[in-house]
Amino acid sequence: MKDLKLGILGLSPGNGHPYSWSAIFNGYEPSVMADCGFPVIPEYLSHQKFPDDCIPDAHVTHIWTQDEAISRHVAVAANIPNVVSRAEDMIGQVDAVLLARDDPENHYAMAKPFIEAGLPIYIDKPLAVSREEAERIYALEKYPGQIFTCSALAYSDGVKRADIGELYHLDATCIKDWKKYAIHVVEPALRLFDYEAKIVRHNVIANDKRRIVTLEWENGLTTTFKTLSKAKCGFQIALYGTDGVQNVDFGGTFFMFRNALQEFVSIVRGERPNNSRKITMKAIEILERGFCE
Repeated sequence: MKDLKLGILGLSPGNGHPYSWSAIFNGYEPSVMADCGFPVIPEYLSHQKFPDDCIPDAHVTHIWTQDEAISRHVAVAANIPNVVSRAEDMIGQVDAVLLARDDPENHYAMAKPFIEAGLPIYIDKPLAVSREEAERIYALEKYPGQIFTCSALAYSDGVKRADIGELYHLDATCIKDWKKYAIHVVEPALRLFDYEAKIVRHNVIANDKRRIVTLEWENGLTTTFKTLSKAKCGFQIALYGTDGVQNVDFGGTFFMFRNALQEFVSIVRGERPNNSRKITMKAIEILERGFCE
């Protein structure tokens, strides 16, 4: 099997994905990764066995960030052989691209040259925070399924429905702000019920400490999505059914990322279709409703 060559783009403030995603493909240098600025990354990587836990037959071979010193540090930490001075220099050198920034306002401009070059691209969540901007990005596609995007939490092995009877309410909570973090519970939640139903009513309560978005669906289900900026709550989803209650166990961070990245690799190899657009657009509809106070 051909070894896939991947290029990675980053970093955005507070987001260490270029370090962690690259390590999942390439392995890492522990002494250098210890100085990455994101203590959680070397902590969870240390519990894995390398190279056994790497994604096989694919490597991050090129990196660009807005700061060459950062690029070189990531490259040494995660065994990336090539640092480029311009992001577009990867074109013609890689088979696919990982856009590992979570600032959606920059996604269109950063992704555009790679999409126009025909490269498959994984764009970090959220793709956008409005349906109009998401459609603008998808309109760049040179072929269906060229763009893949997701929250890695949606690929946790724990995101599955238990036998709790008829679902009548779902409650999801996460840390920090609605714009960047709500997607982490919205997308996994959508995988637990018929998200193609129409939303018939919504309500938003918002201030500087919280944003609480309640939705009523045409099938009678209600869902509440909350971001609590100053609470130490992590990511939680609770489902309430006629026969019981289920709390989703997301499990370990490493395997969420690995599963999502493996999905992208399998799509690039043509081993499975890219079905992310439909659920992405529904998730963005909910994000957009969350801004309507």
